[in-house]
Amino acid sequence: MELSRTDRRLLAELQRNANRNQSELAELVGMSRTSCWRRIRDFEEAGLIERQVALLNPKLAGFNIQVLLLVAMKEHTDKNRENFERHVSLLPEVMECFSVSGDRDYLLQVVAHDMDSYNDFLNSQVLRHEAVQSASSTFVLRRVKYSTALPLTN
Repeated sequence: MELSRTDRRLLAELQRNANRNQSELAELVGMSRTSCWRRIRDFEEAGLIERQVALLNPKLAGFNIQVLLLVAMKEHTDKNRENFERHVSLLPEVMECFSVSGDRDYLLQVVAHDMDSYNDFLNSQVLRHEAVQSASSTFVLRRVKYSTALPLTN
C-alpha cells in the first residue's frame, strides 16, 4: 500500500492515541473530517489497521513474570509445526510467538502471575507437547523499551 505524507501522519497519530475523535485527528493532520474517516476506513478494509485495542500494564494486571522462551522442535515436519503453532495460538499466557532461525525454532513471549504458575505452564503446556524437544527460559528483569508503533517517516 502506497502511503502519502498525510497518510503517514494520520497513522502515526492513530498509533499514539486511537481514542481521538475524527475531528481532532483531521485537524492534527490537515484533512477534512470526512476525508479522515474515509481514509481510516480504507486502511481498515486493506488490513493496514488490523484492530484497535487497549494496552495494559502487565505488572498492574498481576503478571509479575515475563519470559522469553526459546523452543526447539523434535522434528521439522509440517505436521509438527502446524500442531505446535495451533497449540501456542490457544495459550493465553503466550503474548507473541515467532518462528526464528538459529539453534531454536520458536521464540515465545510469555507472561505469568508468579514463578509457580510459569513452572506449571512450561511443564504442562510446552514441554509436554509432542513436537517439543526442549525449551530454554530467559527471565525479563525489566523492560527497557516497549512500543507498538511502527516507525513511520514523513
